[in-house]
Amino acid sequence: MANPLVAIIGRPNVGKSTIFNRIIGDRLAIVQDEPGVTRDRIYADAEWLGKDFSVIDTGGITFDDLPLHEEIKVQAEIAIDEADVIVMVTSVKEGITDLDDQVALILQQSNKPVVLAVNKTDNPELRNEIYEFYGLGLGDPLPVSGSHGLGFGDLLDAVVANFPNEANMAYDQDIIKFCLIGRPNVGKSSLVNAIIGEDRVIVSELEGTTRDAIDTPFMTQDGQDYVMIDTAGIRRRGKVYEKTEKYSVMRAQRAIDRSDVVLCVLDAETGIRDQDKKVFGYAHQAGKGIIILVNKWDTIKKETNTMRDFELQIRDQFRYLHYAPILFVSAKTKQRLEVIPELVDRVYYNRNQRVKSSLLNDVLSDALASNPAPSKSGKRLKVFYATQVATNPPTFVVFVNDPDLMHFSYERFLENRFRESFDFYDTPIQIIPRARK
Repeated sequence: MANPLVAIIGRPNVGKSTIFNRIIGDRLAIVQDEPGVTRDRIYADAEWLGKDFSVIDTGGITFDDLPLHEEIKVQAEIAIDEADVIVMVTSVKEGITDLDDQVALILQQSNKPVVLAVNKTDNPELRNEIYEFYGLGLGDPLPVSGSHGLGFGDLLDAVVANFPNEANMAYDQDIIKFCLIGRPNVGKSSLVNAIIGEDRVIVSELEGTTRDAIDTPFMTQDGQDYVMIDTAGIRRRGKVYEKTEKYSVMRAQRAIDRSDVVLCVLDAETGIRDQDKKVFGYAHQAGKGIIILVNKWDTIKKETNTMRDFELQIRDQFRYLHYAPILFVSAKTKQRLEVIPELVDRVYYNRNQRVKSSLLNDVLSDALASNPAPSKSGKRLKVFYATQVATNPPTFVVFVNDPDLMHFSYERFLENRFRESFDFYDTPIQIIPRARK
């Protein structure tokens, strides 16, 4: 399930970026006393009282025709549309301005929960000036000081109180969720339609047709329930010209977070691009089960070793996805699409496997006997025992005498042994070396 999303909205120069930096605990956003410094949305993760959430910093909303102001306004409106909770920032020093009234009207029409923050309330005397902000019609104004960090406890309490009910956001545990990611125009929406046999999402030759992550529940003949999440294509940052494209990148990343399995889609016609590696890296870093789909395979002229050569190329270009199965498919002819649910089931099962400690340590002992632990600077690594501490993805703690002696190559060796012994194919494995107390 994706974290709740909080958008920080307001007119220019009210201190939105300062408040954003305070919430995330880092100076990520540019802070400068000049309107229009923050032009695009900036995303970051934060936590309050055990609640994880993501925060969007936006440029100041204006309604004039100055350069970039229309683009900034559109970016802010996209953030409003995406957010679960909105923090509207105003400034006590200027009071309510016409721009504040216009921004408040947009937020009222969004029907989203809004928390009203009155910034630059640096001393007790200024707190008496916040009451006029009731006139915005957005509820109780909360005095804060972004520069001094005052009032943020009350502000974040109000934000967290407006988060959606987790029970309403989550699917049942027995429903397998998977999404399709990839560059624009590799055929993700066509694959969604072909898999479920319906025209449930827009399919177009125009790049970037799919704007949102679309949930498509369906059931196979054996009674297994799935939710398939289609996402907009992810483009290289330097090529993101369309305003909504950056928004689509975050939707895709959130779809990955919500998924158990990720289908990474390649275009057989255009081949492997550098951007494919970055896109698929999102899913790998998230620890998701991964299947590589090579779409439009029907358009490729076949020779004796065409499929084998393409697979070798994938393995060479995506070495970090050495565990991921590869399936050559066609949305147009529905070639091999019937295999996808079966493969998703297998990946999901492997990702959720839990191994008994006794069996795990038997395999570990055999591995150590066949390939003794290496030494470093005259000191030998000693491996004592291992235990599985998590699933999704399978995570193992290996207790050793000194974690610094665990070379990445030996860690990879243990990973491969665990993978082979317990059928952990199709899923990343995390190994954490830890000193035995």
